[in-house]
Amino acid sequence: MDWYPGPDENLLIRTPAKFSTGMAPAVAGYRWFRDAERKDIQGELAQWPSGPSFALRPTGDRAARRTGRAFLIGIPLIVNIIAGVGGALGSPFGDVPLRGNPEERENEVGDFPVMWAAPGTLARTVPWQLDPSRRPRGYRTDAVLTDRRFLILGTQQGSLSKADELWEVPREVTAEARQMKFSEICGDIRITFMDGSWIRLFTGSPDSSGRLAQLINGSVHGLTEADLTEGQRYRVRDFKGEIPKNAEAPTFTLLKSGIVQVECRVPAKAGQGLFETHSILMSTSGDAVKPQPGDL
Repeated sequence: MDWYPGPDENLLIRTPAKFSTGMAPAVAGYRWFRDAERKDIQGELAQWPSGPSFALRPTGDRAARRTGRAFLIGIPLIVNIIAGVGGALGSPFGDVPLRGNPEERENEVGDFPVMWAAPGTLARTVPWQLDPSRRPRGYRTDAVLTDRRFLILGTQQGSLSKADELWEVPREVTAEARQMKFSEICGDIRITFMDGSWIRLFTGSPDSSGRLAQLINGSVHGLTEADLTEGQRYRVRDFKGEIPKNAEAPTFTLLKSGIVQVECRVPAKAGQGLFETHSILMSTSGDAVKPQPGDL
């Protein structure tokens, strides 16, 4: 790995993260940085390099984009594989949707802020490398949540060097998180800080955005491999042997019912920054089980 948590610090989740991109025709492909009065603030952000300026698309362009996107519906960009549940591959929870319906029209249809930050608020301090329009080609940013911190890491594609720690805050300043369904493959998450400012990120996976939101909100709890029972550790060993060799290190989550979910991400062939998620659900003994109401 190119990054490790500190001593006595437990990694809960690491996921690709970058500023999201608008989906509605008027804002498709665009993003804005706003203060609490909806003014553009990208020129006020300290040490940020210059980036593109966007304007709402004209009506004719909106119609063309709406028509073009219709041909893409039904083409999955990500495969969500739940291994070992019921003895078959494939998600028992239904197909992964490409996008949901707008939940906040003012922030998803008529505008698309990915930063909402009054002067002096925490969201203004996040690193500019989160912006795909500003960062170098081949540079990737990841969001990391541990039991102590929320961090943004940066890595250059193909590099074996240690990841850059671009930004970090104590975990307790992340007040809440929400998976935003109106996004590519439901992969967006909005993270709100204690001062009321927020950022909207794309994680590349609905599983990652959903799990990160659950962990920040405290509805599920992260575990380490040392927390597992002997039977669960044996099952995890077998699970690692069943998945592709380029899978990332597994993460462990204690669900509401007491079931443990193990997840490993594998880079997807569908596109850079997208992932397949392989996961299993285990009882205390390590046997395969089905999720209970409220678990997922």
